[in-house]
Amino acid sequence: MDNESLKAKIAQWVPDAEFEETGTSKAQLLNAIITPDKLLEVAEKLRNEDGMKYDFMYCLTCVDFPEHFMMVYHLRSSETWNELVLKVKIEDKEKPEVETLCHIWRTAEYHEREVYDLFGVVFKNHPDLRRILLDEEWEGYPLRKDYADPVNMISL
Repeated sequence: MDNESLKAKIAQWVPDAEFEETGTSKAQLLNAIITPDKLLEVAEKLRNEDGMKYDFMYCLTCVDFPEHFMMVYHLRSSETWNELVLKVKIEDKEKPEVETLCHIWRTAEYHEREVYDLFGVVFKNHPDLRRILLDEEWEGYPLRKDYADPVNMISL
């Protein structure tokens, strides 16, 4: 499926989705930006619908922007080798949360724990959401832009 067809399909599911294309001119990756309330529905359709079959999530991360968080999911179909970047804009920086996708793509389980650990994004219905890199006693989320590391603070 080419990017235009994929755009049309996603726009049919989520009329207010936004789209960008990134990459080299020969390998443009389609970026679809949706809201958290649409994530589960879109992910299930991308995974299961005929012509989609995005059965491999090879990267999941978070980006901290001043006004919002952006969850970023890189997906690939092992059947067609098509790729897609699915992004979810989380407006609530005080209590960021999004639905878990680990029941759709098994690799999400540990990636979501890493994002929870380092950014503080809560993945609703995750089967084992706890820190994965830092100690349970660690305070704060070190990859947030507003994080101040008390150990490395220089007193003036």
